Amino acid sequence: MTSGSTDGVLCDYFYNEFNDSASVQMTSNADWSCTGSTRQLTANGIPDHETGTFPNPGNPNTISETAVSVSYTLTPEQTDTASTLGGPRGATGYVLNGVKIDANTAGSCDDSGNSCSLVGNTGNWHIEALGQTSFDFGTDDNNAHVQPNGSYHYHGMPEGFIALRGGDSTSMTLIGWAADGFPIYARYGYSDAQDATSSLKAMTGSYQLVENVSSNRPSTSVYALGTFAQDWEYVAGSGDLDECNGRYGVTPEFPQGIYHYYATDTYPYFQRCVKGQL
Repeated sequence: MTSGSTDGVLCDYFYNEFNDSASVQMTSNADWSCTGSTRQLTANGIPDHETGTFPNPGNPNTISETAVSVSYTLTPEQTDTASTLGGPRGATGYVLNGVKIDANTAGSCDDSGNSCSLVGNTGNWHIEALGQTSFDFGTDDNNAHVQPNGSYHYHGMPEGFIALRGGDSTSMTLIGWAADGFPIYARYGYSDAQDATSSLKAMTGSYQLVENVSSNRPSTSVYALGTFAQDWEYVAGSGDLDECNGRYGVTPEFPQGIYHYYATDTYPYFQRCVKGQL
């Protein structure tokens, strides 16, 4: 397994500006620092880019400040097993602007599909926020929406933030840090993971729709495959990344190589697990 140090990379990232987006109208604050063996984030959870309209018919919640204080290791170490995060188990990571990554939802359906709710997670079939048309979670163009406590959070590619960072197809863009301390990049990586002179390509996740649909699943004629998390299965080698949407390779910030994650346009969009020691 691999390990490394992220000390010296974006250890002084600081942002404190008023966001005049109609649904925000608050100051966005994020302060990253490195001390000893720890990377610390103190933030208020307010995005630094334009957002969609909140509340909206699919998401009745209003963006508000949420106290963010997290510490990640500066010496992440990759392990043999993956740790699933999200929801009550904690954020899988934070974007540099202090907005959390939480790709799963609290929506679910029972086996019949007749009883579904976007909150509570009481059913067996867990609804995806993105990539399906049966349920409306009110996500905006940043693939984000708002939790009942006012926490704006990302389910997928944070387009507004990527644009602020100047991210495009000509460079790799570091957008945040995962809970295990490894970096997160947006969309593009080197076509040869070990060669920084190779061309950039859009990374793809290694998940495919299941071939054998469970007899307990709500009808696919009502809810198309891809509606539920259980509709997807990891197929090693079918994409560019592992089960946690990561891989080992060189990056602009880590020319000697490091394990790192990606936000992707394909499922799972953001990692649902981490491969580093927590």
